[in-house]
Amino acid sequence: QVQLVESGGGLVQTGGSLSLSCAASGRTFSTYAMGWFRQAPGKEREFVACLTWDGGKVYYRDSVKGRFTISRDNAKNTVYLQMNSLRPEDTAVYYCGANRFAPSLKPNEYDYWGQGTQVTVSS
Repeated sequence: QVQLVESGGGLVQTGGSLSLSCAASGRTFSTYAMGWFRQAPGKEREFVACLTWDGGKVYYRDSVKGRFTISRDNAKNTVYLQMNSLRPEDTAVYYCGANRFAPSLKPNEYDYWGQGTQVTVSS
């Protein structure tokens, strides 16, 4: 069992930055692939970024490449999402997910989810 708690969301102007954190409970965190997803009102949950259990491989959706950075610290049971050059279209609730097998772009392949944190980018 893994419990996830996101934090770090907020309101920021276009071009600004935010740093999201996802703290995990459970001794097996370091064995899970982790991902960040987001969901805007009226839209489906979409992939943002993910990485392997050791952070050795990372993947991003095209629209965030060069602006967002995913990382993890297994000693702290935490995964991060650094978001720079934010745009209004990045506005959404951001969720982190844990996958027992491998990083995936599909939300239905994740086993555990946090409650989400709101990110709002004003124009």
